Amino acid sequence: MAMRWATRWGAAIRSAVPAHPPRTRIVSTSWAQCRRWRSSGGGGGGGGGGGGARVSYWHQPGSEALKPLTVGQLVEQAAQLWPEGEALVSAHQATRLTFAQTLEQVDRLAAALMELGLEPGSRIGIWGPNSSEWYITSLAASRAGLILVTINPAYQASELEYCLQKVRIKALVAAENFKSQHYYNMVQSIAPELNSNEPGMLRCEKVPSLTSVIIMSNNKYPGAFRFSDVSNIASESAVNKVRELQSSIQPDEPANIQFTSGTTGKPKAAVLSHHNIINNSYLVGKRFNFNSSSRICLQVPLFHCYGFCNGLLASLHHGATLVMPAPQFTAQSSLKTLQDEACTAVYGTPTMYVDLVNLAKKSAQPLSTNLQMALSSGSPCSPHLFQQIKETFKLKKVCSVYGLTETSPVVFQSLPTDNEEHMTSTIGHVSEHVEAKVVDRSGKMVPLGTPGELWLRGYFCMLGYWEDKAKTEEAISPEGWFKTGDQFVLREDGYGQVVGRLKDVIIRGGENIYPKEVEEFLEKHPEVLEAQVFGIPDARLGEVVCACLRLKENTVVSDEAIKQFCKGKIAHYKIPFIIKFVSEFPKTVSGKIQKFRLKEMVMNEQDSKK
Repeated sequence: MAMRWATRWGAAIRSAVPAHPPRTRIVSTSWAQCRRWRSSGGGGGGGGGGGGARVSYWHQPGSEALKPLTVGQLVEQAAQLWPEGEALVSAHQATRLTFAQTLEQVDRLAAALMELGLEPGSRIGIWGPNSSEWYITSLAASRAGLILVTINPAYQASELEYCLQKVRIKALVAAENFKSQHYYNMVQSIAPELNSNEPGMLRCEKVPSLTSVIIMSNNKYPGAFRFSDVSNIASESAVNKVRELQSSIQPDEPANIQFTSGTTGKPKAAVLSHHNIINNSYLVGKRFNFNSSSRICLQVPLFHCYGFCNGLLASLHHGATLVMPAPQFTAQSSLKTLQDEACTAVYGTPTMYVDLVNLAKKSAQPLSTNLQMALSSGSPCSPHLFQQIKETFKLKKVCSVYGLTETSPVVFQSLPTDNEEHMTSTIGHVSEHVEAKVVDRSGKMVPLGTPGELWLRGYFCMLGYWEDKAKTEEAISPEGWFKTGDQFVLREDGYGQVVGRLKDVIIRGGENIYPKEVEEFLEKHPEVLEAQVFGIPDARLGEVVCACLRLKENTVVSDEAIKQFCKGKIAHYKIPFIIKFVSEFPKTVSGKIQKFRLKEMVMNEQDSKK
């Protein structure tokens, strides 16, 4: 299987894929087995270890078969099922599209991209915040058989250049600006040849693959197309070719390249297939009972797997409306949109919910929404924050999903029947068609309930890192297990708990300290909004505990008061030795807090005091 699609798409991906693709290891499940599983309400547990201990292994069978669809076929399917249903609301652009209108616009843009010389397998980059243009471009790429490359809108010119070169992007669709960044000027700094080349005819020395630049703007820029003009290039015969192309695009072919979010270093380019993201997005929406009456408020960015796969694609599967409050998250726009658009579900990260809850509490107007569910992902959410979300918005459910870019992304997810303990103390239950195990440093399974590294296997595992065979083989075992790097506990009921990242474990004087435990404790302090805990090198103890705290507005707390709050409640060695108060945490655009930057800041301050 690997050789078939690798031959078509070239040596770039072939070198990135392990000899035994993860999908060849999926456990087959009969319909009879599915019925037995559904009637008993559970999945599979572990086997026997020494002394009869059950090991940390779980296989969750699927209640229905996986779907052999492509993203392009999904767009057409949605238009056939709900032609007049509202597919997209971009509140900040005052734009509304039905599913039928979406298909029409997507096919015209796909045809235009083909007229510009892009062929199946070509990489097209999309660079900008949430917008209707982003939405249409992402789907048009799949209808044209292209590989969509999603680029972080916060990237600077050097980071953009890295992405363009890494996967050899042929066309770049970019916003006009984002915050203080002017995208055309940044592209021009990489490709000064834009000034002397006609649109679509770029010859760039630094990025030879790049031939077309498309800017989402009414302004004309030298050497670039205006987004609004591109679809006019398409002839009717080209549109018909797009429709004919759909049957030849295969589910196992690459659909999307996601650059890992860079919380720990230089991004890697994870290659995801149609099969990966189609099935993951369907199963996420299915477990949340999405339907054509659902209205999803998407606070998270589309460039990230969470927003694109589990927001945009999930809405297409289930006929739900995707509602985008703003180009990027602001609590004000989200709160207004939740009410104006009668949203039934909201997607966010813990940091977003902290701000949303605080604003809702301070609002002079009575809060009235149709919200039924809040979904949290991106980083672990504390039980205290879960309770705050539920109480503030009077929700039936506060749900978790857990996953990684490389797993398309969701592999653990809350169940509709979860009780309070499940919702506030776990990251959900093993998802359908997923194998999970927790292992020690030698790769051997640990007993259930014991911390270790989480490994995953199934349909969702990425094809590999683009042109990085070494990193791919480091991440995926020969048997197809993806190594998450997360310190994890698998419970006997199939629910999971993230203890922390393996590299985040603080070892102080021989004692292992898991940052998440200390963070959750500190967030119980009445004046603390958020806590981030990590280790700082120490000559005597190896490491000491450092806590960066974000306090509630107009409050002041001393270091000593925080330490007194901890005394007698957590072990002495877990009490932070260094405490720093900050107004904001450095974050990626997807909302993940960058601990490595906090650590650098604290260590620099420590060095300056010496």
